[in-house]
Amino acid sequence: MIEVTNPILRGFHPDPSVLRVGEDYYLATSTFEWFPGVEIRHSRDLVHWEIVARPLDRPELLDLRGVLNGGGVWAPCLSHSDGLFYLVYTITRTFDETTQDTENFLVTARDVRGPWSERIPLNAGGFDPSMFHDGDGSKWLVSMRWDSRPGENHFPGILLQRYDPEEKRLVGEAKLIFTGTELGFTEGPHLYRRGGLYYLMTAEGGTAAGHAVTVCRSERREGPYAVDPMNPMLTARDDPAWPIQCAGHGSLVEGPDGGWYLFHLGSRKNRFGGWSVPGRETFLQNVRWDEDGWLRLSAGGYHPAETALAPAAEAQKDDFYRKYEFFGILDPHFLSLRVPPDRQICSMWARPGFLRLFGRESILSHHRQSFLGTQICDVPFSATTELEFEPAIYQQAAGLCLFYHTANFYYLQITWHE
Repeated sequence: MIEVTNPILRGFHPDPSVLRVGEDYYLATSTFEWFPGVEIRHSRDLVHWEIVARPLDRPELLDLRGVLNGGGVWAPCLSHSDGLFYLVYTITRTFDETTQDTENFLVTARDVRGPWSERIPLNAGGFDPSMFHDGDGSKWLVSMRWDSRPGENHFPGILLQRYDPEEKRLVGEAKLIFTGTELGFTEGPHLYRRGGLYYLMTAEGGTAAGHAVTVCRSERREGPYAVDPMNPMLTARDDPAWPIQCAGHGSLVEGPDGGWYLFHLGSRKNRFGGWSVPGRETFLQNVRWDEDGWLRLSAGGYHPAETALAPAAEAQKDDFYRKYEFFGILDPHFLSLRVPPDRQICSMWARPGFLRLFGRESILSHHRQSFLGTQICDVPFSATTELEFEPAIYQQAAGLCLFYHTANFYYLQITWHE
């Protein structure tokens, strides 16, 4: 066992979904409006994670043109059954207090590195679905329901519906199995079975400072579910000074040492007015099952810890320096906005060793930009590039951008003026 420093994945890596297949561990995280969709990493020790797949890498699997800031791919869930990887995910196109346009899809693959299947439509009217494979061979979609009616609870609970892998569709009636706790905003469900009981883990309290992990359990898959009497099991909602804020959206796995580990999202509190410039990151916690069969943080309490113990062959190493070169294959740390980084946007073949971007729409566009980016992993940081560009008119611009979304960025640009 070694002590590792949180976050385990630095930079924008929200909504972790962890999966064990034999001795291999896989971790899927959200990508929102960035393309390709969903980042999947691999590890053998829960500490060192290597990017092995970005499965939503074709326009027919992921068309994000026009999606709102913060929309796109939400909360993927990675699972495995009968030699097949299952990835369910949401595409969110519009979202506010009254209106929501979300679609939930499934893709599968024999190898996590692909190729991945064509997408299978599942349902709409909610988000954050997960797939549960029960011991009797049945497969179930677990998802939240959205209610847009004025005066109603917009997060009225968690649905369970059977999935038929032969027909490749949901069958039967969707049943409401959990209505949430007083924390509200019930979402991000994951269903587990242990010791003859079904455990439902949800994210509650909203994704900001009130975020939390809630656990409930039942003797029956369809419920009723009893809430952990110590609910929530993880949160920082009561302590705005705690170094890890917005902690929630948990995913559980048994480690190679037989211990149990919880992956969750969170934000590091910093000196910039409390804002976390790297965004929502992935954290690791040691957890245990108490004498009553409830999940507890090994360190005690319910506040996320800044360090955790994990089985690893060598100490954790932070990658503080990274140099990118462009020789035919785009580095997997790079993403584009909403559309594929294809030959209409960029080229590494026209001039080997150089990345060539082709001008398209403005930096404010929600459709077709020529934009490649990578996550900020720590603050402070520095980034440099060499640029060759000769604009001919004032409508042409290129440069380096510190980008949150189209309403919040710094653009260091070269352009033309008389």
